[in-house]
Amino acid sequence: MKPANRINQVQEYYFSKKLKEINDLQNQGINIINLGIGSPDLPPHQDVINELCKSSQEPDNNMYQSYRGIAKLRNAFSNWYKEIYDVSLNPETEILPLMGSKEGIMHISMAFCNPGDRVLIPNPGYPAYTSVSKLLNLDIQYYNLTENNNWLPDFEELESLCNDKCKILWINYPNMPTGKVAEAETLKKLVHWAKYRDILLVNDNPYSLILNNSPLSILAYLNEYENIIELNSLSKSHNMAGWRVGMLGSAAENINHVLKVKSNFDSGMYKPIQLAAAKALELENSWYIKLNQEYAKRREIVWQILDQLECNYSKESSGLFVWAKIPDSFINSYEFSDYLLQSLGIFITPGNIFGSNGHKYIRTSLCASQQTLNHALNNIKSFKHEILCR
Repeated sequence: MKPANRINQVQEYYFSKKLKEINDLQNQGINIINLGIGSPDLPPHQDVINELCKSSQEPDNNMYQSYRGIAKLRNAFSNWYKEIYDVSLNPETEILPLMGSKEGIMHISMAFCNPGDRVLIPNPGYPAYTSVSKLLNLDIQYYNLTENNNWLPDFEELESLCNDKCKILWINYPNMPTGKVAEAETLKKLVHWAKYRDILLVNDNPYSLILNNSPLSILAYLNEYENIIELNSLSKSHNMAGWRVGMLGSAAENINHVLKVKSNFDSGMYKPIQLAAAKALELENSWYIKLNQEYAKRREIVWQILDQLECNYSKESSGLFVWAKIPDSFINSYEFSDYLLQSLGIFITPGNIFGSNGHKYIRTSLCASQQTLNHALNNIKSFKHEILCR
């Protein structure tokens, strides 16, 4: 059967292919240290697991659920936003739970964009923004994030890229893959620019609680401009990546537009997962402190790894990754990443997959134990001369 033309616009997700390659190497008896994927290896809080086990045994909880999510989860998200970000959201009208925030990228794009509409996407940036836009036949314009502009948008460039058919500006702060944190002043300036241009401003915000002392939400400016949407997730902040729990926050009218799309894609989230997610959102601040203490220790080891590889990086970044510039002796990050995989059995994500501005960078994940990271460090120390003088 011949596939739809839209399939020709996208390729299999990079990590899908790479994980298969890594699995094939492991099946050959080669031990691979995977420092590429941002999938938390630590467990959720025990209270969250207990709630899932308990509520899954209650017969009524196995029925279809509301497309808007249960009230308890929406209230929990609302309370969480108030406690973490000092942002007040109406749980009845301004919060929409999602099955992970990734689906929100498709729902938002379908709800607000017609074929040919223009979207502004960061380079480097999360590949899903581009993939969804290609599937929907949107006019993609990339705006540059570079080390020279401190991985922040250049407003003159944004202005030059925006036209009368421009509908969405995608931003992602704290940023993935670079780890850059945007200050409140920058977020406010982005809101004012989006309002001036009358376009939808969407912030993808799943990393704000990881190694970041000042979590911010762009929804703090919802009273100034209603066409703001924020995506958030429990994947990183609560070690619940496989549970697929996220949310979308915005003005009530925007929520209703997205709901028209979402309600035709699923039949509601499993209630025990929603109840467990509500429990996670009620955790004391000590949960985040303990989590970040572990990630801080891991990041110290990653810095040592990058030092051994003679990569340059910033110690001011946040999130689950460390973004680093590769040695000049390598043509691009694909070459560097493949060399580390084939020579040392260590996989680190090449920055190329996030856009052309990532071609001389790599992204190292903190989602590996200290023992695993030290093992990688020792391997690199043993072969450092061969790596840098290949």
